[in-house]
Amino acid sequence: MAQEGHPVSRASMAIAAVSTVVEWYDFTLYLYIATVLSRVFFGGTGNSLVITLAGFALAYLLRPLGAVFFGHIGDRLGRRRVLLLSMGMITIAMLVSGLLPTYAMIGPAAGWMLLAMRCVIGFSVGGEYTGVVAYLLEGSSARRRGLITSSASAASEVGGLLAVGVSALTVHFLSEAQLMSWGWRIPFLVGASLAGSVWIARSAMQESPDFERQRAEGTAPAHPLRYTLAHHRLGVFRAFAISALGSITYYVGITYVPAFLMSVGSLKENASLWLSTFAAVVVIVVTPFVGAASDRWGRRPVLVLLSLLSAALPITMFTLMASGSVTRALIGAVVLAAVAAGVSAVGAVATAEQFPGEGRLSGLALGTTPATAIFGGFTPWLSQLLIERTGWASMPGVMIAVVGIVVLPVLLMMPETASGRSGASR
Repeated sequence: MAQEGHPVSRASMAIAAVSTVVEWYDFTLYLYIATVLSRVFFGGTGNSLVITLAGFALAYLLRPLGAVFFGHIGDRLGRRRVLLLSMGMITIAMLVSGLLPTYAMIGPAAGWMLLAMRCVIGFSVGGEYTGVVAYLLEGSSARRRGLITSSASAASEVGGLLAVGVSALTVHFLSEAQLMSWGWRIPFLVGASLAGSVWIARSAMQESPDFERQRAEGTAPAHPLRYTLAHHRLGVFRAFAISALGSITYYVGITYVPAFLMSVGSLKENASLWLSTFAAVVVIVVTPFVGAASDRWGRRPVLVLLSLLSAALPITMFTLMASGSVTRALIGAVVLAAVAAGVSAVGAVATAEQFPGEGRLSGLALGTTPATAIFGGFTPWLSQLLIERTGWASMPGVMIAVVGIVVLPVLLMMPETASGRSGASR
């Protein structure tokens, strides 16, 4: 369903492609310094870490609401405008987070302020990824959309690695007293500077050619959500299925792995985090190749293959990682990361192509973000719960396999959307 258009400048595409660095910098940063924040903002009491992580979950749940809000703006007023607004809000929220008073200064109010900023960021991020994916799809040449759109997934991992590096350097070079007094502010201020730089760069971006077409033809829907639900319910369903597979392979197959390795006692914390960092590098390397493959052979066959791999491999990989062998853990983590990277790479372009330019952001908001919230936000917790209840370390692999099997019929029946492929929609 992707529309042809004139590709935008390379500078605008590059700016959009690297923008997801900010989103995942913040996402990873908060998790990596959660123990520090629990002491700084919640007094370090027995349940302070739980409250800190609850703030992360609350912000995550606001992402679908933010996606709907920003999707409406993007479909009515343009992609460029929504990308500027969402990044502007993230910049302000990260800057304020780095300047907040602490628990020692004002008591419990400090924690509430931090949670408020997390909610602003979570809401804003809801419009970020879908907006970037739509912009990359609409601004790239038809035959390279898979490769170009997949860059958003690769850039996300770069943001995560950057957060790990900034957090590690801050903790390494500062004493505990310095870290608790003012050092914890450094990663937030670095993030605010990064976000502000992206906002400035985005101000020079061109508008999406597809939205320019809509504006010229007067076809931009006045009520995007209503339009999408009336005309593209099947597209929303397909986008949900693709995103469900992408979310569970990523959040269980990559994000949850360090906690899994520590909980089953197979690796120490330091080794688990290094292994997770290596997995992130694998994602960065694999992503563009799978995106390009989807341009050459089509979205559907690549997604079907990845769905089959998701059904066949994860149970064995989690069994390997639970064996206590570093080598086997590395093999398992790399295989899972490669599969997750592949689904994310082709899933980004495939979900966006389920909708025409009219209402595309609203369609992505209705299809992808609820799937991410359900199969990304809750599945790591559910994985750990099932392991504890059943005593079977391979349960996370079972969860991934079940989703891979369930979405397979949807992928087999969906029309091909890659340009030039048989059955591609226009």
